[in-house]
Amino acid sequence: MTRSTGPTNVGELMAVNPVVLSANTPLGEAADVLDRHRISGAPVVDASGSLVGVLSQTDLIRARSTEYLWANWPGLAVRHLMTSPAVTADRSTPIVIAAARMERHRIHRLVVVADDDKTVPIGVLSTTDVVHAIAENARAVATKAARPPDATSEGSPDD
Repeated sequence: MTRSTGPTNVGELMAVNPVVLSANTPLGEAADVLDRHRISGAPVVDASGSLVGVLSQTDLIRARSTEYLWANWPGLAVRHLMTSPAVTADRSTPIVIAAARMERHRIHRLVVVADDDKTVPIGVLSTTDVVHAIAENARAVATKAARPPDATSEGSPDD
C-alpha cells in the first residue's frame, strides 16, 4: 500500500475564514447565504461570536418537508433548526480521525476551532475537502507509478 503524500491534519486541508451565521438570522436569509456562497452548511455563532451550532442544507430540507416547520417558516431563525452542539476539530487533528468523526456522527462538516478558544470557529473541514484530498493523492500515486524507473536509482553495477 502506498503511503499518503497529501495533507495529514485538518489545518492543512480546512477552508479558512468560514462563512458564519448568527443564531438570530432568519431562515430565508440563511438559505440565501448558503446559496450565494455555494456552501452546504455553516457554523452558527451567538451575539458574542461563540460557536453554538451548525446549520446545514439538511436542516433546511427537514424544515421544508415538515408541515409544521414550513407553515411557521417566516418566524423561524437559524437557532430553531441548527444542530447543536457543533461537532468540532482542532487544526492538529489527523485527517483520519476527522473523517471517522464525520462518519460516526453522520455529518458532512466539522467546525475547526481556535487552539486558544474552542468557541471560536476558524475554519470548516467538509467531506468534499476530504474527498478532494483522496482524489489528489490517488492521482499523485498513479502518476508516480506510471513513470519509468529512474536509471540513476537502480544502483551501480558493482552492487
